Amino acid sequence: MPQVDKTLLARAKEMRKNPTSAEAKLWHALRAKRFQSFKFTHQVVIAPYIADFVARSYKLVIELDGDTHGFTHDYDQRRTRFLEDKGYHILRFTNSEVMANLDGVLQVILMSLLSSSVAPLPNPLPRGERE
Repeated sequence: MPQVDKTLLARAKEMRKNPTSAEAKLWHALRAKRFQSFKFTHQVVIAPYIADFVARSYKLVIELDGDTHGFTHDYDQRRTRFLEDKGYHILRFTNSEVMANLDGVLQVILMSLLSSSVAPLPNPLPRGERE
């Protein structure tokens, strides 16, 4: 297994400690298999990026975009292409969507997980990454 950049790991850990209000709210709904028993992880390094939330078995990345994302459109597009090239499906929500309509956001996530375009990986994941 390739070594993960220690700087990225440290940054992800710091981001987990200091989430935005929207991240904390969504994480509360997703963590510990609370959401329909799907396993999610928070602030996951997929070098050279850090994804907000990942359902690894389903290759699903959920990104929350705050106010600053309006200025990083090109970066976000490159990042999305990179993750898609790695086989991930990306869902993007704004912080305000999560804060104002968490149920609607969760419904979109559920529909994506249950869709035929996002299916669980057929092979078991490494120890510690299983559902």
